[in-house]
Amino acid sequence: MSTQTAREPESLEGGTDVTFSVRGLWKIFGRNADKVIGTELETADRDRIKEETGCTVAVRDVSFDVRPGEIFVVMGLSGSGKSTLIRCLSRLIEPTAGQVLLDGEDIGAAGQQRLRELRRHKMAMVFQHFGLLPNRRIVDNVAYGLEVRGMGRAERYARAGEMIDMVGLSGYENARPGELSGGMQQRVGLARALAVDPEVLMFDEPFSALDPLIRRDMQAEVSRLQRELNKTSVFITHDLQEALKLGDRIAIMRDGELVQVGTPEEVVGRPANAYVADFTSDVARTTVLTARWLVRDAYPGERTDGPVTEPGTVLAEVLPMLAASTAPVRVVEGDTLLGYVGRDDVLRAIAEDQLSENAVAVAIEETVGELSEESTDPAERAADGDTGPQGGEARGSTPGAPSNPTGHGGPAPTGNGG
Repeated sequence: MSTQTAREPESLEGGTDVTFSVRGLWKIFGRNADKVIGTELETADRDRIKEETGCTVAVRDVSFDVRPGEIFVVMGLSGSGKSTLIRCLSRLIEPTAGQVLLDGEDIGAAGQQRLRELRRHKMAMVFQHFGLLPNRRIVDNVAYGLEVRGMGRAERYARAGEMIDMVGLSGYENARPGELSGGMQQRVGLARALAVDPEVLMFDEPFSALDPLIRRDMQAEVSRLQRELNKTSVFITHDLQEALKLGDRIAIMRDGELVQVGTPEEVVGRPANAYVADFTSDVARTTVLTARWLVRDAYPGERTDGPVTEPGTVLAEVLPMLAASTAPVRVVEGDTLLGYVGRDDVLRAIAEDQLSENAVAVAIEETVGELSEESTDPAERAADGDTGPQGGEARGSTPGAPSNPTGHGGPAPTGNGG
């Protein structure tokens, strides 16, 4: 399934484990929330609900799963409900209705003591505004969660030192937060979250207050730590480029609802509606779509000895391979040949950046028709009174090649977001 809606959470193949499972989650601010859920107002827009009940719907009937080890990015514009959503996951804000399961345990049913234990041992959050203790040294800030747990001084300092080194702040253990730059303070916040070795990391727009260059460095740091530690992460952002860079899967919110959940390729290459299409319209498809997205079977008579690439290679890196060869690129995963990506396939994806889908379909159909005529047997052309171009090899598609006006020659991506 390429998209996932609030009412139709994605089913995981083969009973794959789920870290977070969110079902029918609502958060309504106001005293008359009971007048919304289960009534005709449940499907009304925000303005009508506000007018008739005085309530504000922040999160509306949201359902999704977060898989172990993935970075699940929730993005949307201001007021879309994304920050409220992540706070509901840890019950920093009490949901109005619905379920949040962590490893199968209903967080909503947890008592205060159990909730504290979950927050201390299984969940950790990195906030936008750092939340550091200004009067404490960096090592004490990083060790704070371990101190709350009751861990001994020597042990927690040793663990804090490891995390400080991991985020690249060795030598600053005895500094105070005010002596560090914004990016360095955010690294301290990240080290503090990692120190308690949580199962789930939650990031609430952690880099939005940072300068662009520092922000890029912190994105790279999160990616590096994810590769090394394989933590399950829920990451909130309003920045589409950040979401595409970090997310294994992306959930796009609008007015408290999920409008699409999918891999970066699915969101950019197959938007669920006009809102998502507009949201992603400025994204260069060649930097997001991969060889897996365009992979297809070989056309009849097509050369099959071209260069080899992996299915996760972005099209921007496939283009030089195609430029250096007259044969399509072979897409290989392990010892398995998945198929081929040719010049026309990549050009079609590039064209879709510039043209409407209908215009692309018409252009491709015309091209396929012309190429088919050029490739027709000379005797048949002579019988039709068409001498046509003589000699030379037909370019692009050959007769019998499957018509694919939408530009997706292969199966939908698998991998993390399959």
